[in-house]
Order: sequence, then C-alpha cells, then structure tokens
Amino acid sequence: MGFLSLKKPDDEVGAAWPSIMVGAFAAFAGILYGYDTGTISGIQEMPYWIEQFNDPAASGRISLIVSILSVGTFVGALAAGLIADYTGRKWGIILCAAIPFNLGVILQVASTSQPMFIAGRFFAGLGVGLVSVQIPMYQAETLPKWIRGFIIGSYQLCITIGLLLASLINYGTKDRNDSGSYRIPLAIQFAWSLILCIGMFFLPETPRFLIKKNKQEAARKSLHFLRRLPEDHPALTAELAEITANYEYEMSLGTASYFECFKGNTGKRTFTGIALQSLQQLVGVNFIFYYGTSYFSRNAPPAGSGIQWLPDAFILSVITNVINVISTFPGLWAIDKFGRRPVLLAGALGMGISQYIVAAAGVATSATDYTSACAQFAFICIYIFFFASTFGPAAWVVTGEIFPLKVRAKCLSMTTAANWFFNWLLAFITPYLTEIKYANLGPNIFWIWGGFCWVAVVFVWAFIYETKDLSLEEVNELYNTVGKAWKSKAYRPMVSQRNGDWDSARSKAEAEGKTSVAPSDEMLEKA
Repeated sequence: MGFLSLKKPDDEVGAAWPSIMVGAFAAFAGILYGYDTGTISGIQEMPYWIEQFNDPAASGRISLIVSILSVGTFVGALAAGLIADYTGRKWGIILCAAIPFNLGVILQVASTSQPMFIAGRFFAGLGVGLVSVQIPMYQAETLPKWIRGFIIGSYQLCITIGLLLASLINYGTKDRNDSGSYRIPLAIQFAWSLILCIGMFFLPETPRFLIKKNKQEAARKSLHFLRRLPEDHPALTAELAEITANYEYEMSLGTASYFECFKGNTGKRTFTGIALQSLQQLVGVNFIFYYGTSYFSRNAPPAGSGIQWLPDAFILSVITNVINVISTFPGLWAIDKFGRRPVLLAGALGMGISQYIVAAAGVATSATDYTSACAQFAFICIYIFFFASTFGPAAWVVTGEIFPLKVRAKCLSMTTAANWFFNWLLAFITPYLTEIKYANLGPNIFWIWGGFCWVAVVFVWAFIYETKDLSLEEVNELYNTVGKAWKSKAYRPMVSQRNGDWDSARSKAEAEGKTSVAPSDEMLEKA
C-alpha cells in the first residue's frame, strides 16, 4: 500500500490538512475554465443555436466564436501578474471571478446575435485568464512540498470535471426548441463563480505574498492558519524566516521588473514555463474538446472529414470527457510519487504514439470502415488518458513552482498567456484545417499534433528540472546551483535557509563548492 499512497513525511511538523483543503478548494476555479470550454463545443451543434446565430454571409465566424474566449484569456493572463502583485493572490482571484467573468456570462445569456455573444465570450475569457494565473500561484505558495504536485494538479482535474459537466448539460438541453437550449448551460456558470468567490473570501492570503509586502505578523497568522501550529512555535518561526531570508536574498540580486524575468537562470525558467505551457496546447487536446462534437458528428461531410459511423456525437463527447476526468487521478498521484520529469516524458511518448496510430488508420481506410473507426476512437481515448495523466496537470504544477518569489506573478502571467495564445491559435485555425471547403485534413491533423509530442519529448529531457519534494525556496536554490536539467534528480538540499544570516552562509558554501547551505547552531537558535 505504501507504493500507492502519498504519506506525510515523519519530519513534517504541524497539520497538513488545512493547507491541503485550502489548495484543493482553490482548484475549484478550474471548473470555470473547463465548463466554459465545454459549453461551446456542444452549443455550436445545437439546432436552435444554429438557427438563431448562423450567418451564412459571415464565413468562418464559428472559428471566431470558439476562439475569442482564448483572446480574452490571453489578455487576462498577461494582466494577472500586475493584479496579483497589487491586490494579493486571494483578492485577485475573487475580483476577477466576480467582475469580468460574470459580465461575460451576462452578455452571452442575453445575446440573440453574434456580436453580443462574441463580446460575452471575450469578457468571460478575460476572467478565466486572470484566474488561471493566480490559482496555481496561490496553491504553490500555501502548500507543503510533499503534496504540492497533487493539489496544484487538481486544478487540471477541476478543468476536466468542468468539461464533463458541460457535455452532460449540453446533452440534456440540446433538443430544446427554444433559447433555453443554450442559455441554460451558459447561465449555470454564475453558480461556479459564486461558489469560488464566497469560498475564497474565508481563505487566508498566502504567507509568501505577505512577506513580499513586508507584513510579517500577517504572514505569521497565515502560516498559523495553514499549519495549525502556535504562532510562536519554532517550526513556524523557522519556515517564516526561510521565506523571508530567501526573498531578501532575491531582492538583493536585482529588481522585480519584467526585465528581471528574462535575466540569468530566471530567464531560463521563463523560457521553460512558456515552452511547456505552449506544448500543452500544441499536442492538440483541445481539438477534441473544442471541436470533438463536430468531428464525431454523423452529419459531418463524407470521406475523410470525421468518423462517420458513430450514432450520437454528444454521447461520444461525454465518453471522452469521462475518460479525461478519470485519467487525471493517476496523474495527480504519479506527479508526487515519481516526479515531474518521468511523468511528462511518459506522457509525451504515449500521446505521440497514439496520435500517429489514429492518423495512420484514418488515412489508410475509408471514413465508413467500421473496424478502423473503432480503432481510431479507441486510440483517441488512449491519447486523452496520456494527456490527462501527464501534461494536463503537470504543466500547471511545474510552472507554479519554478519561479522566484519576487517575479513569480509576472513570470506566471507570461507562461499562462503562452498557453492561452496557442489555445486561441489552434481553436481559430482548426476549422480551416479540417473542414471540407478548406484544407480538409480530416484524420491527417493527428500527424501535426503527434509531431509536437516528439518535440515535447526532447524539450522535457533537456529543460524540465525535477522539483519533487523540494520547497519553493529549495527549488530556487536548485536552479541556482544545477546547470543541466537531466542532472537535477541527483540534487539534494543539504540544509534549509531559515534565518537572516542566509546570505553569508550561502556565500561561504559557494566558496567551498557546496550546492546548498547548512545553518549553524547559532543560526538555528536565532530562527
């Protein structure tokens, strides 16, 4: 059973459950992202919505309707760094979920024509983008290191649950011959926003943000809430001292400007985060979740534009979303059990092989070949399994934990914006790649997605550091002392940096050729 569990380390002082519950609730924000993504996949195929919103004179408008959400999320993600550093992680999440997201939902529910609907999707996307940066940051700054990967990855789990809920609700309303067919699925989003805002109101601000704002006593109270230790407990005092000393050392090396995000090994981390989040999209999973209903539709044009034999595209969408949810669970466990690198490498290999099989089967047989269609759908499901258990959660985990505190919000805003940029790009161009009146690639599109999986294999091996079982401060030290990602697994922090004499101890250690810092008895007493 030890192999299947994630047990709290014996040397961990204090309670783990408060911070775990805080991080797990924050992950609920993933529902906003997943549900909004899932609703449009089904709504665009509903007969009443097509009759109400279809504009034959506006060729390609469906591409804009689907992809405009990602334009909003891209803008929101870029702005999130400034908001998170100004309002704090907690209030940034509340304000962004309450104002721009709900405005977008209102416009979509009230719309009867394309322009208002498109505007609504933009503002909803703006809210989702703002929140998507701040949630992994909030989680990373509150969680103990031994469970951090599991809980941050649960943000992706909530995204998959949102997709599943959307597909189920779409299936329940698709045959209505009134505006309720699309307004009911859209209006339900108010509930997700309300739950998130009310819940976050009762949660603490992160201790690391409070240290960043020089609010020592507030940070102590936040740690007291999260660890359930007395405010004067030596372990709590030591953790607070470690966070403070590390932040002060970071600030001694330079400013917290955007320029700092691209300097030295911080620039290396920024590149790593941008590339990883980009590849999470470029491997093509949102082709299934944005356009899966259309691709699987029995009414799709003949000969190569989709899988023709399947009886109900909405049911197939539900199946793929159920697999997406279930497959996320082993990934959450594996991230903290085996580490970030092996999980991402296994995922890239599995996705690449599965998608090449789908492409090969699709181009080698006719669209009406029953056996080939079964094989294609099976390997699409296997591909979803590999994505949901690896790149889906792990991309959020890695980017949430690799950046220094002083520029964490800014770096995360850029890495998440990269995710949304490629989300938009693929959502926008996919109809032109697959529809019969344009490129008509059909199953050939899986050659493209599969090709990016092989790029991901090389990238993960060369750039992803192993950060399993390290505190955020130790992750920072890892990047400062280990030059090659493939050597990172051997790194072991010799000691923590838990006091104000951290700078001098670090300098001495570096002069002696050591990779970390050991505090003296005097330093421990001070902490």
